[in-house]
Amino acid sequence: LREPMTRSQISLFLCLLSCASSLGTRYTPDWASLDSRPLPEWYDEVKFGIFVHWGVFSVPAFGSEWFWWYWKGAQSPSYIQFMTKNYPPGFSYTDFAPEFHAQFFDPDEWADVFEASGAKYVVLTNKHHEGFTNWGSPYSWNWNSVDNGPHRDLVADLGAAIRKRSLHYGLYNSLYEWFNPIYLSDKRSGFKTQDYVEKKAMPELYELVNRYKPDLIWSDGDWEAPDTYWNSTGFLAWLYNDSPVKDVVVTNDRWGLGCYCKHGGYYNCADKFTPGELPNHKWEKCQSVDTISWGYRRNMKLSEVMDLPSIIKDMVYVVALGGNYLLNVGPTSDGMIAPVFEERLRGIGAWLKVNGEAIYATKPWRVQAENATVPVWYTSKSSTVYAIFTSNPMQNSFTLSAPKTSNSTVVTLLGSPEPLKWAPLHSTGLIVLLPDLPFTPADAWTLKLDEVA
Repeated sequence: LREPMTRSQISLFLCLLSCASSLGTRYTPDWASLDSRPLPEWYDEVKFGIFVHWGVFSVPAFGSEWFWWYWKGAQSPSYIQFMTKNYPPGFSYTDFAPEFHAQFFDPDEWADVFEASGAKYVVLTNKHHEGFTNWGSPYSWNWNSVDNGPHRDLVADLGAAIRKRSLHYGLYNSLYEWFNPIYLSDKRSGFKTQDYVEKKAMPELYELVNRYKPDLIWSDGDWEAPDTYWNSTGFLAWLYNDSPVKDVVVTNDRWGLGCYCKHGGYYNCADKFTPGELPNHKWEKCQSVDTISWGYRRNMKLSEVMDLPSIIKDMVYVVALGGNYLLNVGPTSDGMIAPVFEERLRGIGAWLKVNGEAIYATKPWRVQAENATVPVWYTSKSSTVYAIFTSNPMQNSFTLSAPKTSNSTVVTLLGSPEPLKWAPLHSTGLIVLLPDLPFTPADAWTLKLDEVA
């Protein structure tokens, strides 16, 4: 008979068994199994990313990236008038594609700006609802950036530059295409046929993953048909089990009618999702610097562009409530990031250089916000709590009621090395003596509270 196992041997055995079980996990093509997959840790730690909407819609650069739909689908009078005034009779949307030159597109310059913003991931539109692919898709003959327009693989070029800077690279992919005749045929059948999915949507998606190995897939254009039409669960099971990115890839929740805010990796819910309280699932807010459009607009006005304090306030709120902040810019058709967008991104980066430890890799605290002298948002790491205030209290004393202090509590202002003087309040909270706050265009500052509960 063998000698009985010692307690340490039993612990080691159980650990090995657990590791083997974890490594051998295979997900079945159903939501109960797919939704049980743990979200890769990198995504929750990075907090801030850049969204890039770029395509043929960047050529007319009028109204929004839904230009083709508003012109030909909804037949909006302002879009029809724009075309009548500026283009000859018979001009079609596909005629815009050769004008998508991207002649000034320098992926390294873009990546430098994105890195300078403090963002840790970048998500590029590889295909919007217009169906034009920013790579040489064999399933989109002549309606892609290699055969037409720029005559280059934009997805590959930007990806290489992004990854040189150790940023995560994600791809936005629209499942549906407004005017694809195969999709429209399936739609007329009540989505009882799946010709478009089998011949276009899924082959393209599988190839994108195998070719570019994205860290994130931002799915969209799903809402007209159920996930059973899209074969979403089958794709995700392959993605999580057998794809080249199975251990690192992150997905969102737009995989079919009724899926968003319910199924998938993290939740986008609606565009610009703004929950009123701490959600019970990892989420992301996508927001555009141009508040009217995701794609570039030549008729954009400065009053329609978010200012830096508004962006920082939005980001802080999102992170305090456990979300990630994905901020969009729309480049011009010739491949430039508008100076006003670059200025905003570099301003975010300057603020994060001082205050980033209150953002990156933080967790929501037991209290997310309080109305102190000015509104305060909280984030945390272990026994450190960060109190971020997004307007100047204009006084020397600052009262926080939520933190529970101890004799070892230390309070500092991020960016200043000297500890601040403070005193406890009766049962909970403290009053802090603030120095003169340093000027910042972001109009936001952070108190770091060590050893509080």
